[in-house]
Amino acid sequence: MQFDALFITYKNMVYNLALQYVQNVEDAEEITQDVFVAIHHSLNSFKQNAEVSTWIYRIAINKSLDYLKRKKRKKRFGFIVSIFENPETMQAPSFNHPGIAIEQKQAIQLIFSALNQLNDQQKTAIILSKIEHKSQKEVAKIMKLTPKAVESLIVRAKNNLLKNIKNKEGL
Repeated sequence: MQFDALFITYKNMVYNLALQYVQNVEDAEEITQDVFVAIHHSLNSFKQNAEVSTWIYRIAINKSLDYLKRKKRKKRFGFIVSIFENPETMQAPSFNHPGIAIEQKQAIQLIFSALNQLNDQQKTAIILSKIEHKSQKEVAKIMKLTPKAVESLIVRAKNNLLKNIKNKEGL
């Protein structure tokens, strides 16, 4: 397995998956770079027990979730600091996703905001099945779960998404 071939084959898939998690071009590019650095470092230890794509999905998901956790810690720290320094400077993060028409931006923001409130497993199941269009069997393999567990996660995620959206709209 050659790194160059893996990069050419999977760079778009990794970037698009990361973009689904972070909804920011620069952050998705950073995660994509981190994923391929991790792949490069662990390429020799890949035992081929799973398909290459499953292995790369797993790395991309983990890197995306790690990035979000780091970002959340930084936000918390920044919020605490801002309270003591200058509370007027706090602003909601901007949503930066290419290709979204201006008239659809609010709806997309609402959906991604609700998606970001899901726990990591539900978020991953929804992203893989509904955005990446993976079958439940593929999602189960990537997440190392049974197809029934994935089905349950998706149902709970959909219900939670609806609740989150209704709460945001004040319904």
